[in-house]
Amino acid sequence: MLSISRHAKTLKTLASSCTQKRTYVDVYMKWKKDHYFDNIEHILRSSQLKSVLALKNCIVQDPNRCIPISSVSKKMLQFDVSTKIAKFLRQFPSIFEEFVGPDYNLPWFKLTPEAAELDREERLVYQNSAEDLRHRLRKLILMSKDNVLPLSIVQGMKWYLGLPDDYLQFPEMNLDSSFRFVDMEDGVKGLAVNCFDGEKKVLSVLQKNAMKKRGGDYSAIEFPLFPSKGCRLRVKIEDWLKEFQQLPYVSPYDDYSRLDPSSDVAEKRVVGFLHELLCLFVDHSAERKKLLCLKKHFGLPQKVHKAFERHPQIFYLSMKNKTCTAILREPYRDKTSVETHPVLAVRKKYIQLMKNSELILKSRRSSYEFSNEGIVEKDLDLDFEG
Repeated sequence: MLSISRHAKTLKTLASSCTQKRTYVDVYMKWKKDHYFDNIEHILRSSQLKSVLALKNCIVQDPNRCIPISSVSKKMLQFDVSTKIAKFLRQFPSIFEEFVGPDYNLPWFKLTPEAAELDREERLVYQNSAEDLRHRLRKLILMSKDNVLPLSIVQGMKWYLGLPDDYLQFPEMNLDSSFRFVDMEDGVKGLAVNCFDGEKKVLSVLQKNAMKKRGGDYSAIEFPLFPSKGCRLRVKIEDWLKEFQQLPYVSPYDDYSRLDPSSDVAEKRVVGFLHELLCLFVDHSAERKKLLCLKKHFGLPQKVHKAFERHPQIFYLSMKNKTCTAILREPYRDKTSVETHPVLAVRKKYIQLMKNSELILKSRRSSYEFSNEGIVEKDLDLDFEG
């Protein structure tokens, strides 16, 4: 069982001894491009895959398992698609099969047999991983200020946590008795985790790994660092980093109310929170702008985004796809450090179908060009004979 209680007594001594240490160094580390992290395929295609799966779910939820284009054509914002829905669907012929509908010759879409089979596999993964998914959602809520989050925040984190689209629509099936829906301020609906005394303390990934290496002592945990090749730090920054690593580690599941926000310990707590958060996510990454809405509910500073820039050996910022994506380095450089998310494998299979679509479209274009060349040649022959 997870512990819900905050460990205020443990942190009281820590807070009084460390929060007065205001040695904040204005560190600037030059961003260095890393080809490996810029080209992790399931991260690169994550945004597009999200739209594909949302449209796939729309088709699957229809009683006939097929839809006319008119039912989704005006929902570009809902599906986060920047082009016309029909054009988007036609980009993936290995997933969406187009056919002429019964009325007015309008285009309809259904899943290809391969996509339908993968959808069944995906649902089986959700079923078999129900406890794992609950565990990740529970841990997200436990890191919040009062063990409660607005439903809008939970909805916004569903994709990253690997929860199905309709997860909150069926609470009796997906949530257990440790969860409850509550009314928050200003009439906002929230999801809370019940607090029970005497439950086992929640440990972060860093704490668990530290225990494996050196037993029960995890008071001054150091972050695993994975610098990019050719990266060299100035002496001043190296000294600051060594001091930072030796500071007490504040778990994201512990009470942080006594920490001085301007202290180095508070910064280490923020970095620890971001590390744990990305450990919970499917591909250990997220668009940086999508995390800004978490500041209020997780006690993060106004410029929380600076934490990614100040710690490039822990996080990598990819500028691909016209956005900034924060990636946790550790799971990709040490495969044993973080558990693989159960949904990742099936997402990779969908991406493979997307890649197959590119081959299909390329083949179609080649056939079309070859066909047109034949027509041109015949016309030239006729002209020549004339």
